[in-house]
Amino acid sequence: MGTPQRVLAPWALLLLALQLAGASHVIHRSLEAEAAAPPSVPASIVSPLLRTGYHFQPPMNWINDPNAPMYYKGWYHLFYQYNPKGAVWGNIVWAHSVSRDLINWIALEPAIYPSIPSDQYGCWSGSATLLPDGTPAITYTGISRPDINYQVQNIAFPKNASDPLLREWVKPPELNPIAVPEAGVINATQFRDPTTAWFAGRHWRMLIGGVRGTRGLAFVYRSRDFKRWTRAKHPLHSAMTGMWECPDFFPVAGAGVGNGLDTSERGEKYVLKSSLDLTRYDYYTVGRYDERKDRYVPDNPAGDYRRIRYDYGNFYASKTFYDPAKRRRVLLGWANESDSVPDDKAKGWAGIHAIPRKIWLDPSGKQLLQWPVEEVETLRGKPITVAGKVVKPGEHFEVTGLATAYQADVEVSFEVSSLDKAEPFDPAYDNDAQKLCGIKGADVKGGVGPFGLWVLASGDLQEKTAVFFRVFKDGYGKPKVLMCTDPTKSSLSPDLYKPTFAGFVDTDISSGKISLRSLIDRSVVESFGAGGKTCILSRVYPSIAVGKDAHLYVFNNGEADVKVSHLTAWDMKKPLMNGA
Repeated sequence: MGTPQRVLAPWALLLLALQLAGASHVIHRSLEAEAAAPPSVPASIVSPLLRTGYHFQPPMNWINDPNAPMYYKGWYHLFYQYNPKGAVWGNIVWAHSVSRDLINWIALEPAIYPSIPSDQYGCWSGSATLLPDGTPAITYTGISRPDINYQVQNIAFPKNASDPLLREWVKPPELNPIAVPEAGVINATQFRDPTTAWFAGRHWRMLIGGVRGTRGLAFVYRSRDFKRWTRAKHPLHSAMTGMWECPDFFPVAGAGVGNGLDTSERGEKYVLKSSLDLTRYDYYTVGRYDERKDRYVPDNPAGDYRRIRYDYGNFYASKTFYDPAKRRRVLLGWANESDSVPDDKAKGWAGIHAIPRKIWLDPSGKQLLQWPVEEVETLRGKPITVAGKVVKPGEHFEVTGLATAYQADVEVSFEVSSLDKAEPFDPAYDNDAQKLCGIKGADVKGGVGPFGLWVLASGDLQEKTAVFFRVFKDGYGKPKVLMCTDPTKSSLSPDLYKPTFAGFVDTDISSGKISLRSLIDRSVVESFGAGGKTCILSRVYPSIAVGKDAHLYVFNNGEADVKVSHLTAWDMKKPLMNGA
C-alpha cells in the first residue's frame, strides 16, 4: 500500500553514475527543501504525492515544449525547453534526456544553450532531422535581440556523431543563422519553431510557423545541402486562426495501417498540425501534399481548421518523430500546471509531458488514432479485474484491490442496455464540446450517461475527477457521443483552475459498446476514448484523495443500465525519471 518501488533497468544502472556526475546541476535543489510551503500555499500542493510518478519531468524547475525527439544508435533522445533557475518560464535552454524505452529516462547536460549572436537571448523550440549519412541535425529558433524577441533560425550538429548519447553540439558560425525574417514580409516576433525536414525531388524542405494579420501559416524553406536555405514564394498552407506555433508535417500510411512512415517517405495522406497561440491547443488536418507545388490541401478544405485536436485537454506544443526501431510515429506533448504561479514556486517545479503515444490513421481516413506506447505497460503491477457487472441508474461501485489507485492504468469496456433514452442534441454545441460538458457535467443526470470512472476520488467522494461518456441523438436520430473529463470536484484546495474538457467521439455506438482507458498519475489523468479516437489530459490537485486515500469508482448517472463488460486495472510502478 506504500509508494511504488522504482524500476531500474540494467542500462539505467550503468548510466546512473554518469547522470550524477555529469548532470548534477539539474538536481540543484532537493524535493525536501520545498516541503515547507508559504502560508498562502496549501500544504497539499507542495506534497511530493502530487509529483507525477511515471510521466516525464525533470526533478525540479520549469519545462515546456518537447524538442527534437529522435531515435539514434539505440537511444531515444528527448530535448525540451527548460529553465534551470526556477519553476517559471525564463532562462530557456534545451535540456536533454535519453532512454532505451521512452519510459525510463536519464538526464544529461543541457544540449543547446545561448552561445552565439543569433541565439544569445534564448534558444526556443525546434526539431531534429537525420541526414542521409545518419548524422542528426537540429534546427531551432534563436532570439538575437531582446527588445522585441527578434526570432531567427539556427542549426546545430553533434560534435561527435559516434557518441550515441549526443552529449555535445556545435553551431557553425559560417552557417548561422540559416533563416532570418525578411522585412515587410515576415513578422520577426512571430517566426519560429522549424519542423523536421523532408527530402523531395532535389531539395530538403522544412516549415517555420508564422502569421500575417490573423492568418496563421507555415512558411516553406528549401535547401540542396541542408546548410543554405531559401524561402519558397508561397506557404505550404494557411488559415484564419492566428499564429501557428510548433508546426508539424508528416506522411501517414493507408487508413488503418498501424506502421508509421519516415518524414521523407511518401504517404497516402499527410497530417499538418499547428499549435494555436490564441487557444493554446493543438489542431490538425488530414490531407494531400503536392510535392511539385509544395502545397498542402486538407481533405475538408471548407471545414473549420480548429475542429480536430490531438487532445481535447491540457496538451500543447506537441512534436512527433518516426521511430525506425518499431516502425511507428510517436507523439509527445506538454501539459502545463493548472495551479497558480505561487504554487509552482513553492513546490519548485512546473510542467510535465504526456505519455508518448503511437499515432496512425484511423480506418475512416478522417482522423488519427492515438494510444500510449506499449512500453508503458512494463510498469503494470498485478491486474485487478471486474467482468459482467451491471451498474444501475444512479449507482456506483468501487474498484478495490489496487495497491495504488493514485498511480494506475485502467482499461474498461462498457455496454449500454439501450440508447432509447438518449437526450436530444442541441446543434448549437456542435463545435463546442467543452461548453456542453460544462453544462452537463458528471453530476447532471442524463438519459444515456453520464457513465464512466471517478478517479483520484476520496472515500467520502468530496473529491473526485470524473471521466465519462454521455450519448445524445442528433436531429436524424443518430447517436452522438460526448467524452468529458470533469475535474470541478477534484480538489478542496482553493485557487485552482479546474476546467471541464471534452470532445466528441466519432464512433459507432449502435451496439451500445464503447471503451475507455485512463492513465492515473497523482496530478494528471490522461484518458483515451473508443480505442484512441478522442483523448483528454487533465491536471488535478487533490488534497485528500492522495496516496493510500485515493480511490477508483465506476459510476452511472443516466437512466439506462450500463454493464461493465470487462475492466482491468493495474497499479503502476515508478520508472527511472531523470534522477528524481
